[in-house]
Order: sequence, then C-alpha cells, then structure tokens
Amino acid sequence: MELKINEIAERIRSLRDIMEFSVEEMATAVECSPEEYIAAEAGQTDFSFTFIYKCAEKLGVDMIELLTGENPRLSFYSIVRKGEGLPMKRRSGFNYYHLAARFKGKKCEPFLVTAPYKPEEHTKPIALSRHEGQELDFIVKGSLKVALEDHIEVLSEGDCVLYDSSHGHGMIATGGSDCEFLAIILKK
Repeated sequence: MELKINEIAERIRSLRDIMEFSVEEMATAVECSPEEYIAAEAGQTDFSFTFIYKCAEKLGVDMIELLTGENPRLSFYSIVRKGEGLPMKRRSGFNYYHLAARFKGKKCEPFLVTAPYKPEEHTKPIALSRHEGQELDFIVKGSLKVALEDHIEVLSEGDCVLYDSSHGHGMIATGGSDCEFLAIILKK
C-alpha cells in the first residue's frame, strides 16, 4: 500500500476542521511554524514520522487512521508476516514498516526501520527530532550512529537503546552499509 501525501494531508485537514483546532494550535502541537504547517496540510511537503505522530496525538486518533484512512480493528492480537508491515517512507531514504497497523488501542508504535548508509551524512550534525513518550531501538543488522542531544553512541547488531524521546534524538546508518532496527515508540 503506497501512502499518498495528499490523502494524508486531507485527512489531517478534515480532522482539524472537525475538532475546530486552529492552524496555530496544530503548528504548536507539532512544533513547527504556522506556514510550515499550512504547507504540510496542503500536501506540499512530505511528513516526518514525528509530524504524523504529533498530529495523531493532538487529534486524538491512531496514527494509522491518518496514514490509511482506516481505523485499526484488532484488539486481541495481530500478526504481521515478514515483509508485510504497513510501509512508510517518512524521512530521506528511511523505510519504516509499521508492525501493528491493524491493532487498535496500541500503547506503543512498533516499526521495522531501514536507515540508508549515506557517506555525506557523516560530515554534518545529525538532525534531531522530539516526541512525547519513550523509544526503544534494537539493532537487527548493521550499525547505527545515534545522537541523543549532545551524546553520540554507535550501536551494532544486538545492541539496544531506550530513551526519553521528548529529548532531541536522531540517527544515521554507519559502518558502510544500511542499518535495520526495530523501533518501538512507547506512548506517554
């Protein structure tokens, strides 16, 4: 299933209208300027994971509803077979596969993420994002350079980090190859 930016933008705009939130209230919730928010809601820019996550939180819906237009329905268990997670491409080259898209009332958002190795990223500061809750990242394959505000850690296969995701955090693949990791975002 390919997620179309314009469809996601329309769902966000419609829910904002229904909930009677102003552009300024939403921009504050997702931590961007009103102009940036308007561009995103108009489908003129792609969405970061953090933007979608914070919109869903402010609008009181599951992020899957924003991404697909469908409400998750399963409440006992949900199985996702290898290669069948809900695909998301929300950050330059990063591929996310949501591993519980059909499960309702989730207390976490589990993803299988592939971070692409890009040599040019190693000469710049790692971009940081923030969202409420906690995040656990477990390295399945490759190596990941993780910035946790002013701390830099390199994680390898089998390593794991848990952090308060309201603090600045970001990551890039290192070691010459892509990195695959399990990211579990725990809601506040």
